[in-house]
Amino acid sequence: MDKLQFIPMAFVKNLKYMGIGMLGIFLIIGIIMAATYAISKIPTKSDKND
Repeated sequence: MDKLQFIPMAFVKNLKYMGIGMLGIFLIIGIIMAATYAISKIPTKSDKND
């Protein structure tokens, strides 16, 4: 049975993919925040009557 090994260069090579994944997460969160903000600015009928 092989032992689990830590190979530093494999970790360094995978940092690129981890960074792309984190960027994607932040972009999606930003899009959700922008959509939520935009939806909250749409006036409703009850807002017009006040």
